[in-house]
Amino acid sequence: MPNQPSPSATRTGCCPPPLIDGVDAEAASDLATVFKALGDPIRLRLLSMIAAHAGGEVCVCDLTAPFDLSGPTISHHLKVLRKAGLIDCQRRGTWVYYWVIPSRLRQLSAFLEPPG
Repeated sequence: MPNQPSPSATRTGCCPPPLIDGVDAEAASDLATVFKALGDPIRLRLLSMIAAHAGGEVCVCDLTAPFDLSGPTISHHLKVLRKAGLIDCQRRGTWVYYWVIPSRLRQLSAFLEPPG
């Protein structure tokens, strides 16, 4: 049986070949975790509030008032954002302060930006 050309080799010019191979499996899994974290409206709002806060960081005490949720529920949402690598935190005495991780946001932005 003769060698058959690959389907991409038989293109007739209807579509240009892909410019990129796409995201690999490991990166796709990592990004899916991030997008899953951002898929919840509470977490999306929390990230937005943290990112917009003057000084670049915000106390957890300032994140609970805008929501009709318990402290433990807010803490759970913040934990999901931390596990996704979107935010980090530091305990200072009684309070915990949160900030966004700019490199992670740049990574998401680069993924969403069309090649060109």
